[in-house]
Formats: sequence, structure tokens, C-alpha cells
Amino acid sequence: MGAPAEPVKGRGTGWNLPHRFERVQREPVDDGWGEVEQAVQSDVVPPQTQVLEERVKSILASNDSPDIGFDLSINPYRGCEHGCIYCYARPTHSYLNLSPGLDFETRIVAKVNAAQRLREAFMAPGYEPQMLNIGSVTDAYQPAERRMRITRGVIEVMSEFSHGFSLLTKSSGVERDLDLIAPMAEQRLAAVYVSITTLDAALARVLEPRAASPERRLRTIRTLAQAGVPVGVSVSPVIPFINEPELERILEAARDAGASSAFSIVLRLPWEVNPLFQQWLQQHFPERADRVMARVREMRGGRDNDSQFGSRMTGQGIWASLLRQRFDKATRRLGLQNDRAGLDLSRFRRPAVRGDERQGRLF
Repeated sequence: MGAPAEPVKGRGTGWNLPHRFERVQREPVDDGWGEVEQAVQSDVVPPQTQVLEERVKSILASNDSPDIGFDLSINPYRGCEHGCIYCYARPTHSYLNLSPGLDFETRIVAKVNAAQRLREAFMAPGYEPQMLNIGSVTDAYQPAERRMRITRGVIEVMSEFSHGFSLLTKSSGVERDLDLIAPMAEQRLAAVYVSITTLDAALARVLEPRAASPERRLRTIRTLAQAGVPVGVSVSPVIPFINEPELERILEAARDAGASSAFSIVLRLPWEVNPLFQQWLQQHFPERADRVMARVREMRGGRDNDSQFGSRMTGQGIWASLLRQRFDKATRRLGLQNDRAGLDLSRFRRPAVRGDERQGRLF
């Protein structure tokens, strides 16, 4: 089915574009009875979000990328209702035989036994603590978490084992779990990073429609900092001519709210994200679309995307260099650290096992 001509209110995209593994391609044909127009109209009406429960075999994912600052990740959900059009994780829905488009933000998979699997992993005799991040390809505090409480269960296990972790979110929902996070932060076991892409509420509504407003995220930074939690800001992704002019103002606003560190990544357009983002540009910023993509290609060696380690996060060429210079100059002026918060992995401890539990594991 082709992309809808009009944006869908409250969704990053209304386009359920085919994913790259599909073997059958479908194309509507108008036979004169009007069914095609009706089908297109019904296709762009956003369905209700569905939360699908899944019991996973494991919850820890290893990272083999040298340009990411953690070794392990936990993602309590697959997909994300925030609907950020630029999300590099959208293509992961293809592995579920779902579309990286509308399905990604309306068909959310909840890993209901995540805490159980994490406890089992930590109890394994061969496990050694490593730098661990929660929410690398999903937002662990997206709306479903209010009811499912899977992320809270994961953090309860982290607290039980005194295992350090970092967390990245756009949601104010993280404030709910400060009773767990703040005591861990006091022991250098927790750090939170809040993603702020723009200070413009109108832009945020079409760029990341179901995420917290920019002002609400700044309040979350302030709340975390006042609770003693090391908090950083992620100004990511930087999109030329869209949010790129705001780079310094976002950093300053985050610093004023209490952020102590910052990092930034330029726009990435892997796999199905590329057509989704370009279609979004034509819908919302048609007068800038060509300029945006021309600048993206300048930073990606003439391509729409660069997947190479070392350059995929920063880009290459003169414009990427200028962005890095702007970021470095602003963070120095504002006193923001570029390094992630150091966590104390030496505190990891396995809780004592009762005799009946120990015996149960022998059989």
C-alpha cells in the first residue's frame, strides 16, 4: 500500500510500508467502484495501540559496536508508541513480520518475564557485571509501562543485585521509579539520560507525537537532578535545517535544568527509516525537504545512510565537522561533560540463596 497523502494526527506515520523481508508485494488497483480510495482512507486511520505479551528466553543483549558506550542492553518492549519518525529502531519490527511504519508505534510487544530472565542471568555463575543500558532500541517508559510495570521490575532486580545501569528516555514516567533509582545513584549505580530533540512544542508534536513535551522533559531533568541522580541530555538526532539550529539552545536549557553531561548523534536513516523519514519531510516540510536530504548526503559520503562504525554516529565531511565543533564549543562553555557518568560495577552482589532454592537448581 502506498504512503498516505496526509499526516495522521497523533502518529509519526500513517504508512504501513512493507518491510524488507516481505516476499509478496501488494499494489491496489482501482476498478472504478471506489474501493481503492476507501481502502486508502481506512488504512490511514490510526488503529488503537495493541500491547502483545511475550515471554522471552533471554533479556540481555550484547553490544558489538565500538561507538556505543555500553556492553549490554535491556529493552523491556519491542516497538515504541512515542512514534518518533526518525527512530533508528523501526527496522527491528521487520524481524517480527510487522511494518517498521505504523505497526512499530501501534503493535507493541511487552516482554512480561523480563525481570525473571534478568534475575536468572545475574545468578548464573559465569556472569560478570558489565556496562548496561536500559532502553537502547525502545523507550522503557513509553505509555504501556504505566500499566505493565516491566521496566520497574527490571530496575528492582538491578537494585537487588547492586548492578549499575544507565537509562535513556523521553518520558517523564522515569520519575515514578525515583524511589529505586535515587538510592542507587547515591552508590554510583545509576545514571539517566533524557532525550531532547527540540524546544519547539509544535515541531515535537509532529516529530515525536506521543512523547512528553520538551518543557515536560526539562522538568524531568530538574526532578532527577534534585534527587541526586546524575542526568545527561541527548540532543539526538540532529536533523539539518529542522532541529539543528536549536543545538546550542537545547544544551543551555538542559544545563539550566540540571543536566551535567551531554551527547549528540546526527540523523541516521537505516533501512525502512529512509523512505519513512523522506515521506514525513514531504508532508511537513516540503519547502525544505531537498535541502535537508542534500545536507544529510553531504554528511554521509553522498549516500542517504552510513552504517560504518566510527562515522555512523557523527557523520563525515565539513558539515559534520562543523556540527561537532558547535557541540564541543557549547558544552565547554556550559560546563557539560562529554563523558558518560562512571558507574561502580564492583558493587555487584548476588543475594544469598535459601537452601530450598539451591537444592531446586540441582535437579
